[in-house]
Amino acid sequence: MLETSNNNEFPPIPAKRYFTIGEVSELCSVKPHVLRYWEQEFPQLKPVKRRGNRRYYQRHDVMLIRQIRALLYEEGFTIGGARQRLTGEGAREDQQQSQQVVRQMRAELEDLLALLKR
Repeated sequence: MLETSNNNEFPPIPAKRYFTIGEVSELCSVKPHVLRYWEQEFPQLKPVKRRGNRRYYQRHDVMLIRQIRALLYEEGFTIGGARQRLTGEGAREDQQQSQQVVRQMRAELEDLLALLKR
C-alpha cells in the first residue's frame, strides 16, 4: 500500500505521542478541513479529543491518513472504495504497513542508540 517511494515525499514522523491537526496537515500534505471530513468518512480515524474539542492525533493516525491519502489521490479510489479497502480487503496491506512502521521505528531507535553511544 504505502511503498517506500511514497514515504519519501512526506517528512519523517517526529518521535512524539500526540500531534495537532496543523502538524498532521503538514506531515501528510492534507488541509485541516479535509482531515476533519475524513474523520466523518473513515471510522478507523478517531483522534483523541481534549478540552475545547481539540484534536490530537497519534502516530498510527498519521500513518492511516497517509494511507488514505495514497488511496484517494494516487491510486484514484473513491471515498467508498477507500473505506472498503481499509475495512475488509486491505488486511494484507495493513499487515505490510504495520511491518513498515516497525521497521521505521526500529531504524529510529537504532539511530537514537548510536547518538547516545557517542
